[in-house]
Amino acid sequence: MTNTPSEKPLDFIRQIVTEDQESGKHPTPITRFPPEPNGFLHIGHAKSICLNFGIGQEYQGTCHLRFDDTNPSKEEVEYVESIKADVKWLGFDWQDHLYFASDYFEQLYEFAVELIKRGKAYVCDLTGDQIREFRGTLKEPGKNSPFRERSVEENLSLFGQMKDGAFEDGSRVLRAKIDMASPNINMRDPVIYRILKTHHHRTGDSWCIYPMYDYTHCLSDMLEEITHSLCTLEFEDHRPLYDWVLDTLQTPCHPRQIEFARLNLNYTVMSKRKLLQLVEEGHVSGWDDPRMLTISGLRRRGYTPASIRNFCDQIGIGKRESWIDMGVLENSIREDLNEKAARVMGVLEPLKVIIENYPDDLVEEIEAQNHPQKPEMGTRKLPFSKELYIEKSDFLEDPPKKFFRLGPGREVRLRYGYYITCNSYETDPETGQVTLLRCSYDPETKGGTSPDGRKVKGTIHWVSAKHALGCEVRLYDRLFNVPHPDADKSVDFKDHLNPDSSGSLTDCKIEPSLKNITKGTSVQFERQGYFCLDSVDSKPDELVFNRIVTLRDSWAKLKK
Repeated sequence: MTNTPSEKPLDFIRQIVTEDQESGKHPTPITRFPPEPNGFLHIGHAKSICLNFGIGQEYQGTCHLRFDDTNPSKEEVEYVESIKADVKWLGFDWQDHLYFASDYFEQLYEFAVELIKRGKAYVCDLTGDQIREFRGTLKEPGKNSPFRERSVEENLSLFGQMKDGAFEDGSRVLRAKIDMASPNINMRDPVIYRILKTHHHRTGDSWCIYPMYDYTHCLSDMLEEITHSLCTLEFEDHRPLYDWVLDTLQTPCHPRQIEFARLNLNYTVMSKRKLLQLVEEGHVSGWDDPRMLTISGLRRRGYTPASIRNFCDQIGIGKRESWIDMGVLENSIREDLNEKAARVMGVLEPLKVIIENYPDDLVEEIEAQNHPQKPEMGTRKLPFSKELYIEKSDFLEDPPKKFFRLGPGREVRLRYGYYITCNSYETDPETGQVTLLRCSYDPETKGGTSPDGRKVKGTIHWVSAKHALGCEVRLYDRLFNVPHPDADKSVDFKDHLNPDSSGSLTDCKIEPSLKNITKGTSVQFERQGYFCLDSVDSKPDELVFNRIVTLRDSWAKLKK
């Protein structure tokens, strides 16, 4: 694979992979996506998925899906299955390369024994607090553990007893023996095994000691012969430990760790711990709440795999941390659905219209385009009758000069229909709200044109009252109302939750062509935005639509 001037320039990781392939160092690159099964994946993980699996596809290599299941106290089978579903939904396939760190528990244990035999690991009895105290600071070196000079024989015996369950949780750990004065704190005798007497979702109660991530990760990469181990920048300071473990054990394969900038997206949080808080404390309905930027939440809301892949491609891969505006993600789904979504009529806040000079029993079929720029998407028939619904906001009793919709004595065009003029209106005597418009139509303007050449500036959407379907529409918006909700550590990030992030309209009216729409299908309600039939709560006789995104970026206007 070579880059040509007509192609998009390669990011720095693909440049490395290309050079390794062309030099023959790694003719077939092997990458991996290594999630922890302790929560649902979010949009930040999508960037890593697209990078790792994308390289596998582009370079005729492979990408492994490997679960880092080394902390059974926080892991669940539900998370494993959700992660597999998310990766598949995004359009990627690990084929027969599905692995778990727990597949390697026996080998990881034997590698730890080998480190002990080489004098490079020891059992330490310090408590967690004491280990942190002995570790030192960025300005001060650490202090050696009083257990650092135990003999190889004693360490082997104690580690074996740890494995056999002889000690209580937290009473002992196995530490790598490196350098307590290292300027890199990660190299100050890091813990590589701890005691945790917890049932594991795959290995059951076979193990009561579990390896730490930094130790497990590099050896799992090595065992799978990964060529390029791609991590986010927070692992850059961990790379010396990654290399130390493999170098010390003199493993036959030594993958190259390469770090890239993680996705930082405003108006959200990217911590699985904080997302779990939102779920467990009931601030959202679940991991798939359409306001959550989990992949399952985005899917339920109506985002498409292509829109997320395009978003990840657009933001690119770099070495420097930066912030991406939420509008970039929202625009990616607008662009995708603008090409794919059928146009339909949906009235969210209905106002009844009676066309007084229209025949009482007449029902016409008006032909409407499914997509005005894509004739290949065909047309549909819309019923037109004496009584219609339009949006409440399309009528004002005293409209300003530049309001080009309905008002007393004003004429507008009904989309695909006729010109109508408002003759009078009725209001609720208690609230003063307009409840009914009485209008007349020009029968010579069918299709939205006038034979006498007169023009109207306003075109509004509508549905036939007799034929309309009722539905609920959920108007989701951004979950947080500030760009960086977790930036100020002195304030609870949940204090920045947007109180208007979720609303519901229960008396909406939509055209009858949507009667048999399938769950997960996205459409554009003309003039309103893009909406998706909810995959969870919608029923054949109780349709529920989620607003995916408005037609324009209303937040950009607010910022201006």
